[in-house]
Amino acid sequence: MTTLVPRPPYNHDELKALYPAGLELQLVQILLRHGERTPVTPRFQNTGLHPFWPYCAAVKQWKSAVLDRTADRFTTLEWKRRLESFGPDDEPVTAVGPRGELDGICEMGMLTDRGRETTFDLGLRLRKLYVDQLAFLPPSLERRNADALYLRATPIPRALESLQEAFTGLYPPHTRAPNLPPITIVQRSHADETLFPNDRDCRRFAVLARAFAQRTADRWNHTDDMAYLNKLWGKWMPPAAPRVAVDGSPRLSGIQDTVNATLAHGPETRLPNEFYDPKARAITEKIAVDEWFSGFSESQEYRMLGIGGLMGDVVGRMVGSAEHGEHDAGRNRVDDSKEGTPIRFGLSGCHDTTLAAVLASLGAYEDKRWPPFTSHIAIEMFRKSNATSGTAPQITAPSDATAPKSRTGWFAFLFSSPAAPGTPPPGIGRKATEDMQPDEKAKLQGYYVRMRYNDAPVTLPGCRAPGRHLEGDESFCTLEAFKSIVDKFVPANWKQQCRTNIKGPAFPEKPEPAGH
Repeated sequence: MTTLVPRPPYNHDELKALYPAGLELQLVQILLRHGERTPVTPRFQNTGLHPFWPYCAAVKQWKSAVLDRTADRFTTLEWKRRLESFGPDDEPVTAVGPRGELDGICEMGMLTDRGRETTFDLGLRLRKLYVDQLAFLPPSLERRNADALYLRATPIPRALESLQEAFTGLYPPHTRAPNLPPITIVQRSHADETLFPNDRDCRRFAVLARAFAQRTADRWNHTDDMAYLNKLWGKWMPPAAPRVAVDGSPRLSGIQDTVNATLAHGPETRLPNEFYDPKARAITEKIAVDEWFSGFSESQEYRMLGIGGLMGDVVGRMVGSAEHGEHDAGRNRVDDSKEGTPIRFGLSGCHDTTLAAVLASLGAYEDKRWPPFTSHIAIEMFRKSNATSGTAPQITAPSDATAPKSRTGWFAFLFSSPAAPGTPPPGIGRKATEDMQPDEKAKLQGYYVRMRYNDAPVTLPGCRAPGRHLEGDESFCTLEAFKSIVDKFVPANWKQQCRTNIKGPAFPEKPEPAGH
């Protein structure tokens, strides 16, 4: 799939069903795929598809922080970027678009103007739900509540820029206080990144990924489906690799990448019509999903090394929030004060591989469709309450006169507990459910977790049994059940496990189905 067509906002009856009386929303974590982008590699220039696309107006108005030594302070340098490329005889030439455009030219894999629009619009939809309809988040962002947001992105620029756009839709400039400090966005080095399946820095996972990809090639390369693709597209394949194949050059998933990117943009950057044949696109998607995501459904080790670190973090925040109150969902600091504000809402800019890996690892990837641009997963934690309405709790900030001076925000006023910066939160967040004492398990009681994928509730197979979900609605897992499912594929030491068993078997000896 390519561009997501979002559903309308929930109506009153849908809200009452999705956010039932007796449950209060306590913590929300959003994983969003970046918006529309250019292909990650130029392909099929022999069809007339131009390698440089003129859909990136942002590069005409970059701003950078530069140190002005004469004034001994940082100032802002405004600049625009033009691309340069190879010309005849390797001479440098300025890259131009299909109509000779010099400015606004995208790099490979770059978030386009369309991608900025859709991720901004996602932020608006999140604001509609969590601010306007549920009153879960405050309508304006101020110094005292800004750190209730946890913002994170992968090192890939399109993920960071999509996060920035979504945040701007969630809290447009006019909703931010004039004295609000710069927002904090968390990032990791690529070697430490777990916000996507990291086959570059996890050697064992790379081995597993190659094995499952080869299995897909062996399974599909000589089928009638692949023959159909070759009949349509074979004439456009390069002479050195004339057959369309899972492991061809370009790979079949790479062909899908270019098809989806062109479909998301204008007519000046389109392939010949046969690339958009519905049957061919369905075949390509089916095979690409098998190649990239079947491992998450079939192998516990694949889940553990590919997405287990991220899900361990997600669950750890929920357990900390349940154990101690909202403060141990994690803490941010808006300034240099010793204590921070508890996280109430997380927003992470990531990738299609992130979303599909999460869904498949939880046994919830039933449709097996490739996540469209700007797709998102909302992971919501609720607590039982005596509420009689179908909306989240109305939390009122204390006045400046009554708020304790030792805290940075009103969320910390409600749930305050010290946590040393630079150290993980104390408690049972990462402790396996099977290792918990009865009094520790008791702290998880009365809490529920519900996932929504592109605004549709998701049901996990491991939560269907009686006692493992909210009575009457299987999409609400008990926190204990959700954690026990995730525990099975959370790594104890990701970096160490990535370095071991490199030559071991890639496939499990017996079935290891996901979501249980």
